[in-house]
Amino acid sequence: MLARSEWRRRSGTVISPMALPRSFAPFRHRRYAAFWTGAFASNIGTWMETVAVGILVTKATGQVSWTGLVAAAGFVPMALLGPVGGALADRVPRRPLLITMSTIQAILAGVLTLLAAVGAAEPWAVTLIVFISGCAGALAFPAYQSLMPDLVPRDELASAVALGAAQWNLGRVIGPLLAGVVIAFGGFEMAFAVNTVSFLAVIAAIAPLRLPPPTPKEGESIASAIRDGARFSVREPGIRAVMTYLALNSLLAAPFIALVPAVAFKLFDDGSSGTAALVTAQGAGAVLMAVSLGGLSYRFGHRRVLLSAVGVLPVTLILYALAPSLPLAVVAIFFVGAAYLGCLSSFTTVAQLRAPDALRGRVMSALMVLLGILYPLGSIIQGTLADEIGLRATTTGAAVLLGVALLVIRVARPDFDAEVRDPQMIDQSPSAPTN
Repeated sequence: MLARSEWRRRSGTVISPMALPRSFAPFRHRRYAAFWTGAFASNIGTWMETVAVGILVTKATGQVSWTGLVAAAGFVPMALLGPVGGALADRVPRRPLLITMSTIQAILAGVLTLLAAVGAAEPWAVTLIVFISGCAGALAFPAYQSLMPDLVPRDELASAVALGAAQWNLGRVIGPLLAGVVIAFGGFEMAFAVNTVSFLAVIAAIAPLRLPPPTPKEGESIASAIRDGARFSVREPGIRAVMTYLALNSLLAAPFIALVPAVAFKLFDDGSSGTAALVTAQGAGAVLMAVSLGGLSYRFGHRRVLLSAVGVLPVTLILYALAPSLPLAVVAIFFVGAAYLGCLSSFTTVAQLRAPDALRGRVMSALMVLLGILYPLGSIIQGTLADEIGLRATTTGAAVLLGVALLVIRVARPDFDAEVRDPQMIDQSPSAPTN
């Protein structure tokens, strides 16, 4: 990755002169602003389709298990194909890769629209389409994440990553709300059609990008490339620490997201409106953290922000689990959402900063695979435990385990996370914060 002056020279991007707070500074760069906008539009469409598919399949079958199956069909490919996507991101030009995968997803969304319009959207067909679209998304996602250092200067990467997380959380709130309105007035086919069109926004944003070509090893196979990426991720001290914290978070903390509907229904006897309130509060907390993270990282350093978010998360989870009423749970999950977003964005930022350009896609896919495997596993385990010992005890116990694991790491290996920082931007002056 390049210093700011060199980055400007090579990127050919015109920098807008308008002054913005550091957290919003990436929007000064036209390429990033266009890419963010296209991704936001597509994200809203994806969430609309996710909600519509769940309702359609549940309505057609009358079985909740089908809803879970469709959700899994879209998520499992991230774990299965993430390493392949990472290898592709480091060996083929990223722009055509992203355009190709987005085109495939647009075509599949169009097929789903047609099936719904003619009344032929059978559950098995819907599940198959969601699975294939998930495969295309899994192959594209490492390339998507790897683009960020090519769109903004190095010292704005934390802000760029956080703003990307903000648009995902905004889409997660706006998409389901729009889905309800669109389905009511235009049916399932209208929601699927909106998602189809939304992919065009991504393609339009990616098409004009000029990106540096990949530099793969000559004659290296996909399998060898995946092994090299995994080997580097495990051996590089900063990325190894990030992966350890991500694994703990994914297994013990992240399942709170899957259990939100159960919390609303079983603890507060308020299924639909309670779920909406909790999801919205979590998204609002995540967005607030996202727009603050760039400034915090610049002022205090990536390492300090990451460790603070990781340390605060178990406390906020316990407060959420023990909240005696829905309004207090809404307040608590707002802070959970902020801390969780702070963790994920910091993990991604540090990994991108420490990964060489030639391995960046594979490093990002390693993080994606960890999340893709451990989050569903943790959700299943905690869901099963919740049926036996209750939701409050399950979430509280997981948060305590997370806190204990972090404490053990801190005591046993005080220098374990010493390299969780940007290796190229450390101010050696005595007054500067450790980055």
